[in-house]
Amino acid sequence: MDSSNTRRDATRRKLFEAAVTLIAEQGFSSTTVDEIAERAGVAKGTVYYNFASKNVLFEELLRHGIELLASSLQTAADEVTDRGGTQVDALDAMIRAGLDFIARYPALTQLYVAELWRTNRAWQSTLMVVRERAITVVENVLREAVAGGELSEEIDIPLTASALFGMVLVAALDWQSYQPDRSIDDVHAALSRLLQGRVTGRPA
Repeated sequence: MDSSNTRRDATRRKLFEAAVTLIAEQGFSSTTVDEIAERAGVAKGTVYYNFASKNVLFEELLRHGIELLASSLQTAADEVTDRGGTQVDALDAMIRAGLDFIARYPALTQLYVAELWRTNRAWQSTLMVVRERAITVVENVLREAVAGGELSEEIDIPLTASALFGMVLVAALDWQSYQPDRSIDDVHAALSRLLQGRVTGRPA
């Protein structure tokens, strides 16, 4: 990658970080391009050079963030199965990867969860696409678990994938907001026990 592309990527990362923090703090409508530029330490024109509008910036923000999350989940699952672990072990590793991601990007997670409940947004279709990207990673592992006999064929794979994904999101946000004294290992252990007991029917 040449230096100009490296600089552009660095600038876009700064804009992403500034935008997600501001929007999580005060909402999309209340956040201005001027504020995003100021928080990122760039000129206002730089925002429009990289993104055609604030809406476009927000859509790209969602795509960028969820792609990072989906990649983290996939990598965690692959590492477990490459070592000979089960698909349920892979699901457990994905829970940990999700917690790690949320701990690293709490503002992005808060923003994503908040937007899931809104309607009539210009980026609603984009939100559905990025949600599907993350859910599909979990669905694929569940299908492998069913095919391998680790999980019952009776489970509803799409709904179970959504439930697991939502469990991690909500539990992590609750942890950070209301139980910040708990360690990530402690939170993971609690969710791991829930996974083992409720999904497989076996004790942890």
